[in-house]
Amino acid sequence: MTRIIGQAADFFRLRLTLIEAPTGLDFEWHDDILYRKPPPPELGADEEWLLEAVEMDNEDVVHVAGRYATREEALAALERVQEDLDEMTRSTFEERYLR
Repeated sequence: MTRIIGQAADFFRLRLTLIEAPTGLDFEWHDDILYRKPPPPELGADEEWLLEAVEMDNEDVVHVAGRYATREEALAALERVQEDLDEMTRSTFEERYLR
């Protein structure tokens, strides 16, 4: 297997994904109408933010680089990891974040 050398930013891009636990029924039932959508649920303790590195050659290949409980933590990590992505080689980035 050959190793490809280059800047990590040439091989990966970063994204944040919010994972929420299901909040229950999608519909509220009433006597006067068949159904209606409930108000949007408030985000709470059942959420998790994933920092993911997506391969540029194949967007179906996604690596989780970190998991965070709040949006603020995830955004701070995204900024920090993006700096490393721009500065590191592919192999250094993979060793630090993807293994």
